[in-house]
Amino acid sequence: MPVSEATYRRLVLEDPDSKWELICGYLRRKPAMRFEHYQTAIELAFMLREHLGLRDYLIRVDAGRVRRAGPRYFIPDVYVAAMDSVLRQFPEPGMLEAYPEPLLLVVEVWSPSTAGYDVTERLREYQARGDREVWLLHPYERTLTRWVQQAGGSYTERHQQGGIVTPASLPAVHIDLDALFSMVRPEPRDRE
Repeated sequence: MPVSEATYRRLVLEDPDSKWELICGYLRRKPAMRFEHYQTAIELAFMLREHLGLRDYLIRVDAGRVRRAGPRYFIPDVYVAAMDSVLRQFPEPGMLEAYPEPLLLVVEVWSPSTAGYDVTERLREYQARGDREVWLLHPYERTLTRWVQQAGGSYTERHQQGGIVTPASLPAVHIDLDALFSMVRPEPRDRE
């Protein structure tokens, strides 16, 4: 049964520990993830924090939401916002942390439980929102696929395996993908 945006916002504020997303009026709970998924997201956040000023940038891991008309609310694995934008969007205490404005970097970490809609749904929504750069990190394949927004609003797609990557909108940041994936073990295989 569809729910209104107002009902969704009230539900999220009343039940802050649940990871509810909203897709065109329908609730979807973000599933729990494997160790490698969380490890990759947390390590990326630590690496981002090393390069970004605490007062200038907000980094979130599996918290807050991005909003797009429709209404659609997603909880990215990691994202970065400029602090001046954050303060402008949330001028009052107690507001639901849901960003309608484009973010500097939005990251999803590949997971078997969300792979079906991360690429087909989430990543496309982030681009439609106008987020400056969108990443899909695949911890088991140790790869990064990134979509970087161009001047006209279109996105270029780039693939990288290992080495250093610098987000286009965060030129002071240098992420070592080999170090990022160093804690990840090979993907478990189903036993026959």
